[in-house]
Amino acid sequence: MDNPKKYQRYLSLSRLAFYLYIFLTSTLAAQNHQTMTVIPNSGLWSERMALSDIKRNPQAWKIDFRKTPKWGYTHGLMLSALERLYLSTNKPIYLNYSKAFGNKMVNEQGKMLTYELDKFNIDKVNLGNVMFFLLEKTGDNKYRQVIETLYQQLSLQPRTKSGGFWHKKRYPNQMWLDGLYMGAPFYAQYLQRYNRQNSDFDDVQHQFDLVMQHHRDNKTGLLYHGWDESKQQKWADPKTGLSPHFWSRAMGWFVMALVDSIEYFPKDHPGKIQLQHHLKSVIDALVQVQDEKTGLWYQVLDKKGHRGNYLEATGSAMFVYTIAKAVNRHYLPKSYLRYANKGYNGIIKHLIIVDTDDNEVHLTRNCAVAGLGGKPYRDGSYQYYINEPIRDNDPKGIAPFIMASLELNR
Repeated sequence: MDNPKKYQRYLSLSRLAFYLYIFLTSTLAAQNHQTMTVIPNSGLWSERMALSDIKRNPQAWKIDFRKTPKWGYTHGLMLSALERLYLSTNKPIYLNYSKAFGNKMVNEQGKMLTYELDKFNIDKVNLGNVMFFLLEKTGDNKYRQVIETLYQQLSLQPRTKSGGFWHKKRYPNQMWLDGLYMGAPFYAQYLQRYNRQNSDFDDVQHQFDLVMQHHRDNKTGLLYHGWDESKQQKWADPKTGLSPHFWSRAMGWFVMALVDSIEYFPKDHPGKIQLQHHLKSVIDALVQVQDEKTGLWYQVLDKKGHRGNYLEATGSAMFVYTIAKAVNRHYLPKSYLRYANKGYNGIIKHLIIVDTDDNEVHLTRNCAVAGLGGKPYRDGSYQYYINEPIRDNDPKGIAPFIMASLELNR
């Protein structure tokens, strides 16, 4: 070119275009690599389901049908399942998937995207379980900061007069079965990892003891979803403070909390045996309402044959996982394995669909969400539970299904 300045600008623009091309093609290639997940048409159900869900959610923050990132308990549940799958298979795809989530959701100072401690929402503590794993695998101290923040939340969490964690600050005086899974396994794991005194485990045990004291129905042995110590909520019985029904997934959260917390208790702590007694007591009640024909459990556990009730995936998967793990850890006798196998076979036969073109695995008939109180108000009635939305591929069913598959080696 005759004009040197124009020639230099031409070179600069050419380099810029070249680097932009490299960046875009690399990004698209990475995206295509994620979306072109190959799912086998045979083999272990744990991997087939996990790969299917990674295909549906190429970035882990999209789990639970998210359009924007959120620090959520469902992410903690799903990534905990993939952690166990990684430890079982040593395949990098599962570790890298979790690492990408950590990098997206936690900055270098250990601040979590969308997390607000002062809301004292115990759901937010659940993701702490994954942070132990990421800290161990990456050595990045930002995850230790997250762990300490979540432990601080538990230290400051509002409590009932009897010492039970409120479910959320905006749900005063209330203990929900869900909350035990959200807080207790993290709490116990923190104490075990950082060599706290045996007496510190007393508080973890106390949370479970309170549920067994207040939520348990003496006739059936089943547990009511919520308890309001103040007995002020419209859903609460004015004499007992209890919500009116036995919701499948609520009990699923509770038994998973038990089986996942026991392993962290010191061998000489009496709570290790006491929690096993609680677990057996609740499982004994659950197997009484297991559907004889399918091996599954109903959305409202004790209302088989009532209009609108249905065999539900998330609770069924949670119960199967819990029973299988409890047998494997010798918390339950081997004879209980028949209930887990029956339930697992029921899930495969009645709730699993496999696409013929790409082998993608789907889990059907998951209750999307259920709770108590709030706006619009959830009254805990039978009609409320059976009319909440039902959807496919909910992480609250997929994750325990993966974990159950691993425990049963199926």
